[in-house]
Amino acid sequence: MTVSPARRSRISRGFTLIEMLVVLAIIAMLAAVIVPNVMDRLEDGRVTTAKADVAALMQQLKLYKLDNQRYPTADQGLDALVHKPSSGPVPANWRPYLDKLPNDPWGQPYQYANPGIKGEIDVYSLGADGKPGGEGRDADIGSWQ
Repeated sequence: MTVSPARRSRISRGFTLIEMLVVLAIIAMLAAVIVPNVMDRLEDGRVTTAKADVAALMQQLKLYKLDNQRYPTADQGLDALVHKPSSGPVPANWRPYLDKLPNDPWGQPYQYANPGIKGEIDVYSLGADGKPGGEGRDADIGSWQ
């Protein structure tokens, strides 16, 4: 079977500019719908991670208190879970409670307050904005929640 030269040129000419623009427009519309949903899920995941980290830090602080009859002082901070404090009341039964301190999902260190504002002690993240307070994505995420 032979193909005529006119038919061969139609087969090999590829896509037209209009066809390419239509495909790009469809891809752009899909991206406009999908990307915001994915970004919201990413932020939800960060908040969930921060809540889980705060809960884990609180558990380790409770173990610290069981071993040493007190929480670390504000000066000793969360670092007392990783390194034995050398100042303040030095804990007699200290042991390493964590290998290293995690940062919050936004790359900032978790905050520790003793005495706490909302509880006996507070562990919290300052949220996406890295500043105290805030609303929505910028809200603090703490052990009181």
